[in-house]
Formats: sequence, structure tokens, C-alpha cells
Amino acid sequence: MRIKSNWFKPRRQHTPSELAGALFFVIYRIADNTLKNTRKAKFEIAIGKQYFSFLTEFLLFQIQVADRIAYRKLSADDRLIFTTALANRVAETHAENESRLLESELSECKHRFIDQLNLRAGEYAEFGYGDNGPDFSFTRYLGYCIDQVMDEKDNGWIIDQMMSIEAPEAVEMIEKTFRNLLESEPRQTRKRVASSGE
Repeated sequence: MRIKSNWFKPRRQHTPSELAGALFFVIYRIADNTLKNTRKAKFEIAIGKQYFSFLTEFLLFQIQVADRIAYRKLSADDRLIFTTALANRVAETHAENESRLLESELSECKHRFIDQLNLRAGEYAEFGYGDNGPDFSFTRYLGYCIDQVMDEKDNGWIIDQMMSIEAPEAVEMIEKTFRNLLESEPRQTRKRVASSGE
């Protein structure tokens, strides 16, 4: 999956809220792509409640990853602003989609997402995340959470799919995007070299 992760207007510092807004698009796209990949791997995820439960858990995992990276890269105050803005943006978009497709109350959907985020934040806080990314327990817990929303025939198998494939790819993309977004210098555009017949 290709993701654009550079600013159009470089050479200035971006606020934590701007960082969150940019990373939001990447996180949502990764979650959507993960769901598609999981279905391609022959795991059944039904349209409806199960679909949104899967997306919720993967989005919550990614918010935790982004917050751990922010801990390394931002000041304590900026990290708080960043994570709050990111969580609210994800919650609002997820709630809008869920309320429209499941005909649920928008405010209830957002409230439920935030409650789940607060619960998961406390649980993921027990696991480590270093310079090389999340430890085994961190990604194992994602597998466990996704396992809870899957059908019985997929129980257990989905944990390996999350730990060996989906989680590492998501973490790598979020780390790379965060790093690129913090760069204030513009990247050099590649010039096309036309070959002549001479």
C-alpha cells in the first residue's frame, strides 16, 4: 500500500493538531486495507457489527502506536494535544460511518468508541514499545482483541495473521509517516530523464 506522507508546504513547524490530522488519513487507510487483506486471507468478517468491531480494534491499536511514537518525538504537552486530536478525529469519522451504515445514533457511536479507547489505552499501557517498535505482548494483545470479534472457526488463527503480517506492516507505515511528517525540509522531486535515440 502506497501512502503519501510529506507536507505540501514545507519549511515550517507543524502543530501537534496538524500532525494528528495528517496521520489520521494514513491510519484510517491502513485499517481499511488491513480489513481487506484479512478477508483475502479467507477470514470471514461480516458487513455490519462485526465489520465495525474489527475496524474499531485495529484503529485503537494504531492510536496506541501513534501515541507511543509521539512519546519519543514530542514534548509531553504536544503529545497530549496530538493524541487527543488524533483520537477525536478517528472517533468522529468512525462514528459517522457506523451510524450511517448501521442506522445508529451518532453520539452513541462516538461515545462507545471513546470508552473503548480509554479501556484499551489502560490495557496497552502494560506493554512495551521501544525504538524498534512494539514488544511481543503489545502485538499479541491486538491479536487477542481481534480474536474476540471473529467467528469461532477463525478463533486462534487470526492472532497469527495480526502478529505476523498486519500489525508489523501497520507499525512500519505509521513510524515512517510520523518520521516524514516531522521533516520540515522539502524532499527533492525526481526528475524524469528522457532517453534519446542517439
